[in-house]
This record gives sequence, C-alpha cells and structure tokens, in this order.
Amino acid sequence: MGASRSSGLADALGPDEGAGEPMCPEPPPDSGAELLAALLDGMDAALCAFDAGGVVTHWNREAERILGWSAQEAVGRTGFAGWAVRRADAHEVQGRLMAAMDTPGRQVHEFALLRKDGSRVLVRTQSARVLGADGKPAGVYCAFSEVHAQIDLERAIALSEALLEDASWGVVLVDVDLRPTVVNAYASRALGGGRTTLLGRPLGELVVQGVEELEAALQHVLAEGAPGAPAELWVTLRTAEGERRRCWRSGFLRLASPLAEEPVPLGVGWLFRDVTAAKLAQQEADRLRFRTSQLHRAVRTASECEDPMEAATSLLDFALAGFADHVLLDVMGGERLVRTAATPTDAPGPCLLVAGGSIPVRYRPGHPALQAVERTGSVRTSAGAGEAGGAAWAVERRWPEDAVHALCTVLRSRGRTLGVLTFLRAANRTAFERPDTAYAETVAARVAGAVDLARAAGE
Repeated sequence: MGASRSSGLADALGPDEGAGEPMCPEPPPDSGAELLAALLDGMDAALCAFDAGGVVTHWNREAERILGWSAQEAVGRTGFAGWAVRRADAHEVQGRLMAAMDTPGRQVHEFALLRKDGSRVLVRTQSARVLGADGKPAGVYCAFSEVHAQIDLERAIALSEALLEDASWGVVLVDVDLRPTVVNAYASRALGGGRTTLLGRPLGELVVQGVEELEAALQHVLAEGAPGAPAELWVTLRTAEGERRRCWRSGFLRLASPLAEEPVPLGVGWLFRDVTAAKLAQQEADRLRFRTSQLHRAVRTASECEDPMEAATSLLDFALAGFADHVLLDVMGGERLVRTAATPTDAPGPCLLVAGGSIPVRYRPGHPALQAVERTGSVRTSAGAGEAGGAAWAVERRWPEDAVHALCTVLRSRGRTLGVLTFLRAANRTAFERPDTAYAETVAARVAGAVDLARAAGE
C-alpha cells in the first residue's frame, strides 16, 4: 500500500446529461489502489516494496506490527539505513535485497532489523524483482516474518507431513461426517486398505464390530473436545484374509479452522497404535495369575475334605470360575463311562455328585469324551456356524442345551485311565484354546488323584 490512500467517488452526471438513461456513477479512479491496499493490509506476512532506486513504495500493517514503523513513516524513505537497519549493516542489507532485481526467482535471506523502539529482531525475507510494463525490472518486493515464527511454522508443517507419511502411529483425519479424509501409511495398513481407497468411506465398511464405540468417541470429540487420556478400543476388522480382532490405543484431537473468527470444527484428528499383542499378553498374564490363585485355593479346600469325591467336586467348583459354564465328571465303570458328578444343566450352580447312584452315559461312537479316552489326551470341539444357534449339537452329545464349545480331557492316575472331565462353554464365550487345555489338564490331574483315592478307599 502507499503512504497515502485516495478515496472518494467521481461526480454523478448532471440532470441535463444523459436524460432518459439511468444514472451510473463512474468507478472511483483509485479503486484499484484501494483494493491493493486492502489486500496488502490483510496479509499474514509483512511486506514492503522498493522501486528501482531503493525507495520504499509499499508497507503493510504486518510490517508495522513487527517493526513498529507506520506506512506514513516508512514509505518514501531510501533503503533501511538509520531507521530499520543499523548504519553499519545497511549497505550489505540493501545490496542483498536489491540484488533480486538482477536474478529471476525468489531470494531468501535472514537479517537483523531494528524496531522503532530500538530493539532488534531477526527476520527471514523472501525477495523477488518486480517487472514494469516494458518487461524490465522496476523494483523489488520483500516479504518477511520473524525467524522464530517462521521456524514454528516450518516445524508445524514438518510435523504434519511426518505424521501423515511415516509415523509409528496411525493418523486419520476424519471430517464432520465421520469419514476419513487423510490416512497415513500406518493407518492404511492397520485398516487393511490403500491410502486412497479408504478415503470417504464410512467407518462401518471397515470395522465389523466396535464401530459404534469408535463413532461415539469421534462425535464426543466434535461436540465436547478431546478427552483427557487415550482410550483403548477393541474392534473387529473385515480384511481379505477374514475378520481380525484388534485393540487400538487411541487419542483424539478436535480440528478447528484457524481462519474463522469463531472455532469452526473441521473434523477430528484420530491417532492410534495397535496394542493387541501387549493387551493379549497382559490378559494372559492376568488369566494365569487368577487361575494359579484358584488352584491354590482349591487344593487348600480339598485338603480339608474327608470324602475324596467331595474334594474332587470342590476342585471343580474353583476351576469353573471364569473358565467354563458347565463341567461333567465321567468315571470309568468297567468298559463304559459313568456320570458321577455334574453342574446343573438349566442354571449356574455348584458341581454335585449324581444322586441315586451312578448312571452309564450313552455316548455314541466318536464322541469327544470317548476320543479323549482313546487318545489318552485332550479333545477340543465347537458347534459349527449353522449349529451355534440351536441346541441340537449339544443334545446329540448328551450335553446341556446351551453348550457351544467343549473341552474333554482324560483323568489319569498311577498309569491308569480313570475317566473323562468335560468343560463346556455357552455361546457368549470364546472357544477353548491351547492355554485352556493346559489349565484343564492341570485340574484333571488333581481330580484324578481324588477319584483314585476314593476308589482305593472303597476297595
């Protein structure tokens, strides 16, 4: 902008001129200059310009804010000597700025300039030549900002680029409609898609289970702001290899436009890291600690039982906690298995000895319990996908109707097979896995000792 600004309108046509035609005032002669002044004053960067002789021709409000000199004080001065630069440095500074007239493109420099109050400020400048109507250099314009502000900006840009490229955390920018707009490489691998194919798709297309919790967290951030601590979300993803269950430790940031007078939400920045392995290891450690404690309590309780079979049922009561919904104890009676103790079939309850005498179990050939006897080991089985909703699978195997997963392990003592121990889980639990088999075999070893003692006492 210039030191002085022109304003005013051209006079309207007189009453005798242009009769019968609409009165149209001519545009103000300096409207272009006024527009240029408004644009320069609205810039975020400080800007000044010099003519070919080095005289300041333009000086905007940001330059006034940084250095304290107003446009009226700056425009018309020759160079910066004695007012915006120390005299000892003025020649070098002016020469480097005006050298841009002879070089195409932008020149970047750092100078120490003087504020109006006499203090110094380090600025980074970008200068370029201005060509006249004849195509020859007519001057130089110079945009500058405080170095620390420029460095802060560069750091912010570098940080955002690093996060959105090769960060060790997943970064997803989500719009107000909860659809991804930017996805970094880590997040694209975690979500099982390409960085471009994931954009604009509803989260429900990527997440099979847990999407409600994730969307609720995003909506909360949009409405209330970021939570104070990271959240751990368990989700199930749909991938080409099938469904995968993952745990993501997530942090959220509400994004607002820096250009609006009032905060306008642009979406949410979602940062997450896959901690599935660590969570599973922690859960396994907690499970092992609990089961060890249960076995310790079970052994102490069983040692106080006078009847060995009462000790066996006490062991099973402790073993059931957090492990299974039902347990069946079948003891060898000749060549057949005889139901000796069991939990209630219709409701949770303790493991009790079968009343009224032992009853042989009518297991069909190939039954998992019979397989355990034949293999002298453990057998795991679950209902098929089409059978999980009904009771036919369990009833056919002489198990409670709500059973969906089973683990049969053999009872062995003094080199002899004494029977089979069967643990059953309902549909709300996961299938038995290898760590569960190890725990069941440990329980079976203790129960087998009690059963063997009861037989020896009977004999």
